[in-house]
Amino acid sequence: MKNSLRIVAVAAMVAAGGAAHAQKGETVRIAFMDPLSGPFANVGQNQLKSWQFAAEKLSAKNPAGVKFEVVGFDNKGSPQESLNTVKAAVDQGFRYITQGNGSGAATAILDAVSKHNERNPGKEIVYLNYAAVDPALTNEKCDFWHFRLDADTSMKMEALTSFMKDQPKVKSVYLLNQNYSHGQQVAKYFKDAIARKRPDVKIAGEDLHPIGQVKDFAPYVAKIKQSGADTVLTGNWGQDLTLLVKAMNDAGLKIPMYTYYAGVTGTPTALAGGGDSEVYVVAYGHSNHTGEIGQMGAEFKKKFNDDYYTFATYNGIQLLSAAMAKAKSTNPVAVAKAMEGLTVKSFGGDVTMRASDHQLQQSMYITKWQKAKPGEYSVENTGYTFVPIKQMDPYVSSTPTSCQMKRPG
Repeated sequence: MKNSLRIVAVAAMVAAGGAAHAQKGETVRIAFMDPLSGPFANVGQNQLKSWQFAAEKLSAKNPAGVKFEVVGFDNKGSPQESLNTVKAAVDQGFRYITQGNGSGAATAILDAVSKHNERNPGKEIVYLNYAAVDPALTNEKCDFWHFRLDADTSMKMEALTSFMKDQPKVKSVYLLNQNYSHGQQVAKYFKDAIARKRPDVKIAGEDLHPIGQVKDFAPYVAKIKQSGADTVLTGNWGQDLTLLVKAMNDAGLKIPMYTYYAGVTGTPTALAGGGDSEVYVVAYGHSNHTGEIGQMGAEFKKKFNDDYYTFATYNGIQLLSAAMAKAKSTNPVAVAKAMEGLTVKSFGGDVTMRASDHQLQQSMYITKWQKAKPGEYSVENTGYTFVPIKQMDPYVSSTPTSCQMKRPG
């Protein structure tokens, strides 16, 4: 009799809305897959800490009432190793995966997740891409299980060239990029966009170099000097940007540089080593946000003596928890469906996960490298900072999609 009364009581609770927090108290584990060894390890280590920090901070207060836990897997930045890390994560029961460094690795993970989900109904995995920016991932290779938190290469280039077109001293640009999909596309999208917006701008020269293999950029810097370019544009990141900056410092080459990733681990220290220089970054965030994200940056610095710059970790956890609250579940299928078209408040205004291709729509910023004034954030303890000089609403950088998404069921 007692058991039947207990069942009736539970049923009454559910009917009264007890199911509204069916997921409350659950632990949601996220497998992080990026280089934790090799030439880009310093970036991967920072971003793993960033995911773990955001997960810890937002576990204390999120609408789903869940606890997030992030575990690192070293994919060494390699597509092949990424397949091994996906298998290891699946074997350990992870249902959420995140990765960002390298579109080659992203493509391999996307393919592996898609195949796994097709073959294992009931054990689906969701892939949160926080920094792999190949536009193909939300166009011809788009997939229901993939959600991109960063702006893609074409979106950033729309924002960056919208700014550059109004800079009269930009007349002759040298393009230097890593020789893989991202670097190739930075060059392609720049040439397309600048031809539309400032057809008078000339391409002084163009180079693609092997990713993560160049130890001395002096020969490339010599070519830039020889070309007579007044501006450098690069999508390089990590060691490949840090060493380029050092080579430019050594050669005394002081011309404006437009970048995607000058704020990423190691590069600010190299920039500061060359004294004052004119460097711009296009990104969805910057070093001097106030409010909650600014407070988190200050706490991260205090805890790790490192910079918190991958704010996609914040948006990723916010979107997941809002989707889990909406779905009243942590089940990846229900959560993925709930994330489609979802809008959440962020540090740069509202962000929306576009349903048609799972590309996050968000504000973009142009920031400029300069000496930090009192109260401004000192990047990598250099005494310099990236100051926002232009904010662009999401529509400025929004680009159309060719995605024809197949949805489950």
